[in-house]
Amino acid sequence: MLKLAFRNIFRQKARMLLTLMVIAFGVVGLILSGGFVEDIFVQLREATIHSRLGHIQVYSKGYYEYGRRDPYEYMIAEPKEVVEQLGEWPEVEEILQRLNFFGLLNNGKTDIPIMGEGVQPDKEARLGSYFFIAEGRALTAEDEYGVLLGEGVAASLQVGPGDYVNLLLSTKQGSLNSLELEVVGTFRTFSKEYDDRAIRLPLERAKELTDTEQVHALVLLLASNTATDRLADYLDQVLGPLGYEVWTWVELDDFYPKTVELYKGQFGFLQGIILLIVLLSVLSSVSMTMNERVGEFGTLRAIGLRSSQLFRQALLENVILGAGGGALGVILGIALALIISEIGIPMPPPPNSNTPYTAYIRIVPDILVTAFIVGFAATFFSALLAARRPVKTPIVDALRQNI
Repeated sequence: MLKLAFRNIFRQKARMLLTLMVIAFGVVGLILSGGFVEDIFVQLREATIHSRLGHIQVYSKGYYEYGRRDPYEYMIAEPKEVVEQLGEWPEVEEILQRLNFFGLLNNGKTDIPIMGEGVQPDKEARLGSYFFIAEGRALTAEDEYGVLLGEGVAASLQVGPGDYVNLLLSTKQGSLNSLELEVVGTFRTFSKEYDDRAIRLPLERAKELTDTEQVHALVLLLASNTATDRLADYLDQVLGPLGYEVWTWVELDDFYPKTVELYKGQFGFLQGIILLIVLLSVLSSVSMTMNERVGEFGTLRAIGLRSSQLFRQALLENVILGAGGGALGVILGIALALIISEIGIPMPPPPNSNTPYTAYIRIVPDILVTAFIVGFAATFFSALLAARRPVKTPIVDALRQNI
């Protein structure tokens, strides 16, 4: 049956090639669209983690819910002890301390409310692969009186690198403190809302301004994102009873899971459309082939073959076509994905961002398997629908087709 199936397939080479290309193009479409969507997920995830959030953040219990109203009441009292404890985990590559504050920033003419962060510049540089310096340079530990402004803050005050600004804030004890700072640069992250409000200065200078040795957050950078949930659950069990709360980057920024949910729904709909297109196209081709072979089927039944045997034979032929078209589509899809990724696809900034990016086509094993199955299934079901009637046509009627 297998030998006969191959002979029947190659008997009509033009139609065979047409059917193969329809299946292959459907598979290629799924691979390219799925790889593009997967790249969006990967780049958005990496941008969220490596712009400022890290993989995991540790706070004093209650800070995330009530810290904006009274930030100095929810601080990590002994950050060095907690850092030493967290550093024992092999998954942890870096631990960053941050001190958050709110205040007013003045350029000599006007002032605007800002959200400030005292950071460790050297460690932040290792975390922030998606933290872009728009003008000037990055903050360093030697910048005793330097400040880094978000693009929106710099635009509002109309200041840039080399200009001076005055920062006014409340200390932990409730008194006012101010300091003149030199703008060393402006930054851009993947969050426009953050860039419109945030400034950064060295951690030691922020501690001096707020008159405290405590910090608000410990940010953990892990070797791999796959360890995030497992480590966060364990740290929550260990640190929770000690008065700390543990948050993952997904919990801190719900834009990513909402985007993933949206695109997965769209991609599922696209898969359904491609499956329907391939099914109808292959069904048309298979139906024409089967109808042209009605006389052949009649002759075979006249010499003793059963309808069920002919049906299995027709099904086998289309199974081979489906497998061949699916495999061809996977090969073409991988080749096109590599070519397109080598060139890159320039993309505009996503929602709530000022940063354009270059998209690629990711080669994902799950998507390759799904695309192959879709192409194969479309052909298989087309054969089920198209082959049933021709092989059951009465022998007399079928033989008339030979005249």
